Amino acid sequence: MKLQKFIAIAMVTTMLAGCNPPPPGAGQDTGGISKQDIGTVLGGVGGAVIGSTMGGGNGRIATTAAGAIIGGLAGSSIGRSLDQADAAYANRTAQRAFETAPTGQAVAWRNPDSGNSGTVVPQAAYQTADGTYCREYQQTIVVGGQSQNAYGKACRQPDGTWKIIQ
Repeated sequence: MKLQKFIAIAMVTTMLAGCNPPPPGAGQDTGGISKQDIGTVLGGVGGAVIGSTMGGGNGRIATTAAGAIIGGLAGSSIGRSLDQADAAYANRTAQRAFETAPTGQAVAWRNPDSGNSGTVVPQAAYQTADGTYCREYQQTIVVGGQSQNAYGKACRQPDGTWKIIQ
């Protein structure tokens, strides 16, 4: 019974350690829990289970705790990289849309691993007073079946990439 109580405490500690708010634009499921948080919890539980099979007596408690912590850290890293994969798809698509898409034409992306997707619809390019080329755009992102729209402006940088200004 002590071991089960300790595993529960280790799991809660691991969940709290990994529950940072996701950065703006990071993928979230419909419950507002990021993939990183889910990875942390699942990794912590799996690590605790594996750790509990090793050692004996007080050693088993230590290996359970260590397993929960190591598993939580590994799961958090995997969950974070999935969010970064979605962002990478969206960013590559936005760069392509700003550079080459005709006015009003949607350019789509989809992450086959997460199922998340989106579109970028650039408007006509214009030149600012200092000679910088900019485009306003509409972006739609679908995460966990929930669609979100955003509007903004991107401007071409001297290195040829486009930077979202607003």
